[in-house]
Amino acid sequence: MYIKELALTNFRNYEELNISLDKGINIFKGDNAQGKTNILESIYLCATARSHRTHKEKEIIRWNEESAHVKLAVQKNYVQDIIDFHLTSKAKSAIINRMPIGRLGELFGCLNIVMFSPEDLQLIKNSPKERRRFIDIELCQIDKLYYYSLRQYHKVLKQRNLALKQYFSNKDASMLDVWDMQLEEYASAVIKKRHEFIQEINEIASKIHDDISGHKEKLQVIYEPNVEVGDFGKKMLKYREKDILYQTTSIGPHRDDLTFLINDMDVKTYGSQGQQRSVVLSMKLAELNIMKKYIGEEPILLLDDVLSELDHNRQGDLFKYTQNIQTLITCTGIEQSVWNTQKIGKLYNVKAGSIENIGI
Repeated sequence: MYIKELALTNFRNYEELNISLDKGINIFKGDNAQGKTNILESIYLCATARSHRTHKEKEIIRWNEESAHVKLAVQKNYVQDIIDFHLTSKAKSAIINRMPIGRLGELFGCLNIVMFSPEDLQLIKNSPKERRRFIDIELCQIDKLYYYSLRQYHKVLKQRNLALKQYFSNKDASMLDVWDMQLEEYASAVIKKRHEFIQEINEIASKIHDDISGHKEKLQVIYEPNVEVGDFGKKMLKYREKDILYQTTSIGPHRDDLTFLINDMDVKTYGSQGQQRSVVLSMKLAELNIMKKYIGEEPILLLDDVLSELDHNRQGDLFKYTQNIQTLITCTGIEQSVWNTQKIGKLYNVKAGSIENIGI
């Protein structure tokens, strides 16, 4: 899978942009705040129907404009898809091959990407919410049933929390019983799939980490569900009084987490910065591997100014495992590790919302 062409209109600081991309490595070089990350954001948007930087659509639209537009052509094994994504300050919509889609979630799977940014290097230290997001973005791209179950879970969760707030005035627990049954159904599907996914990513990431650590470290990625499937109904009843008191649902997959161990040591608490970065690198490389297994072709790799955060050895490990993958790199300068890779396609200079192909 690779993106052939990308066009932007009034997207961030780009008034108009039309570029063609190479199948291999595409480098976007320039000073900070010139628009490099905006390129990757537009691709991420077409893959996931959301920005990785903001929840406010108006921040994506160019200043003093009413709407923004992204259009890209993605070539797959046997077909080419055209994705059109349109944003206004109040709404988002998408068209695939000239056909409007009813739900933005239908975008998942049309364009498969793995994003690696400096913020990802804080995956271990950040809140559980970020670790759940890591799981969900991957699973939603490869499993539409998971996307549906997760979406329905959060819709029912919102309704249950509303019923908890209303209980103080109506003292009616019947609606809580209804929401509890539905919540258990969707939560069970989410928990089961997360178990399977983390088991799979643990197997792959541990092998990669063993390699990049010189066979000195054993990595374990452990799924920490807030509640197991078989206990969900019982715990919902057990904690109902607490939930009514605090007017929020205290158990469920919206409170899941991950634990990372190196040689049985908690990396979050005891791991060095270098070890934490190696773990995240192993996770991202495992993510690429799993996605390829499920979609039958290589996904697209987006590297947002992350090379400057990795030492030369980790840069080498990254490119060793990502050969033959279309890769888009943003950077302020070109690392030697990039020149050492087998295939370098196009080099762009980015300045104040304009892009120039300067060759290699």
